[in-house]
Amino acid sequence: MENIIESGSQPSKSSIDGSTVVEGQTVDTNNQQNVQPTTAVPEKKRKIVEFRSPVWDHYEKIKDSTGVTIKCKCIYCAKIYQCQSKKHGTTSLRNHMLSCLKNPHSKDTRQSLLTFQAITNSDASPATVGELGTWVFNQEAIRRALVEMIIIEELPFRFVEGPGFRKFILVACPRFKIPSRWTISRDINLIYEEERLKLKCDFRGNTQRVSITTDTWTSIQRINYMVVTAHFIDEEWKLNKKIISFVPITSHKGEAVAKVLETCLLDWGIRNVYSISVDNASSNDTAIGFLKKKLMSWGTSTVKGKYIHMRCIAHILNLVVQDGLKQCDSSAKRVREAVRYVRSSPARLKKFRDLAEWNGIEQKSSLCLDVPTRWNSTYLMLQSAITYEKVFESLEESDTAYKSDLSDVVPTFLDWESVKSLVEILKCFYDMTIRISGSLYVTSNTFFSEISDLYCLLNGMVEAGGSVKLMGENMKAKFEKYWGDIDKMNLMIFFANILDPRDKLEYMATQMNHMYGEEKGKSYYEKVIAPLKELFNDYAASTPASTPVSTPTDFSQSTVGRPQHLLKSQIKKQRLESGGMKKNRVRNLPC
Repeated sequence: MENIIESGSQPSKSSIDGSTVVEGQTVDTNNQQNVQPTTAVPEKKRKIVEFRSPVWDHYEKIKDSTGVTIKCKCIYCAKIYQCQSKKHGTTSLRNHMLSCLKNPHSKDTRQSLLTFQAITNSDASPATVGELGTWVFNQEAIRRALVEMIIIEELPFRFVEGPGFRKFILVACPRFKIPSRWTISRDINLIYEEERLKLKCDFRGNTQRVSITTDTWTSIQRINYMVVTAHFIDEEWKLNKKIISFVPITSHKGEAVAKVLETCLLDWGIRNVYSISVDNASSNDTAIGFLKKKLMSWGTSTVKGKYIHMRCIAHILNLVVQDGLKQCDSSAKRVREAVRYVRSSPARLKKFRDLAEWNGIEQKSSLCLDVPTRWNSTYLMLQSAITYEKVFESLEESDTAYKSDLSDVVPTFLDWESVKSLVEILKCFYDMTIRISGSLYVTSNTFFSEISDLYCLLNGMVEAGGSVKLMGENMKAKFEKYWGDIDKMNLMIFFANILDPRDKLEYMATQMNHMYGEEKGKSYYEKVIAPLKELFNDYAASTPASTPVSTPTDFSQSTVGRPQHLLKSQIKKQRLESGGMKKNRVRNLPC
């Protein structure tokens, strides 16, 4: 019984161990089923941070195969340093930069450097002279000079980012830190604001009078533009020319032009306006009439604005010559067609240049076509074509298409001779336009002399006869329209000539008698003298009491220098001949 109980109550060890193993295996199996395999998490790429320390401007980076910078080399002494971002800093690099013997920036010296400013002379001897000066590195001064160079030379802003400019700066001045194109644009705006403020202070602080010139035109995009230029004399008695406005305008009507001009003058604080020069468009008459009322309300007009409207003399001269060129003979038209044929294709132009080289003609000027609205372009076209006369003759012999295309309009020998005489005539008008259009020197004192010279030229053309006579008659008709009546002219033309110490009133009466006849000349002379006294009195009233003013009691006692113009030369010759005859008469008198 006990054996049964013992055997039933205490199982065998093997059975116990066997059950334990089975249970352990079952538990391990269940654990393996519950545990899921882990997935690999991808590592995030670290953002590459640019090197910000200024020491990297003096080292060359050495990278491994993965593109990571591990070492760097000094660009001056080629010494290599470890520079991994996680293991090494920039302290050692900075210390070496300051102690490197080959580094030109290791010591910031305050001592000035000697420089030699070379000045080249036009004379052959001596070839080059100069002055010794001092130079100290100044980042801001060099940067300002760079910006001014870009403005003057009209360079693009991205010029500073070009590899050629950077290489040049690295050799010429390695210490200079090149700005970006965005910095250049900001610096240009700053310079503009500085100059604008300085010019405003000059206009508002000084009391000198300002002369205005303006013009409007339409661009190829059908946009109307208007430019306003101010001419004035500064405290150093230097003539200045400043463009104070360049804006789009709604139309070319007089009201729109007047409003833009008024806005410009108020913006710049200009009130002492002396004259406004415009072309001969009828809309400008309306604009000047509106502005004259504004200036009178401001109380800054001279003699109630009588002489504020100045018609552009260069524009009138342009109209005079254009009327003459309308009657230009067929010779100029044939030369124009020949030039148009040569310029019609690159192949023809290349062949023409080869013929010019074969004929031994130096290509100083290329062929150009004229523009209908600019007579001086016709002069330049004919002048350049004359130099290639032999080339056109060679082209006629070698190119069959030249004859077939032009047929009857091929220039002949007589055509070239006619064109040469026409160029000699147009050259006088061209030179006169260049002198009148000068803006860097005073020209108002020469206007009346140029008008009298033009009168002499036109008379000579009328007396020449032939086709030149017809041109001269047409030009003289246009001349009489604008300058034939003194009441239609601005009397400032005559006042400026009188104020010239070389002329004064000595030749005024004689010039008017030659141009308008003795009867009209005498009345015109009186019409000039009376307003001149009125203008003097207006200035005398506005001059402070402490300033001495000399009263013009007698104008006729003034002396002049030697005459330098056509009409003056003729007058002087007549006076010398009459004076010589009187002397001979005195010598032949009996004792």
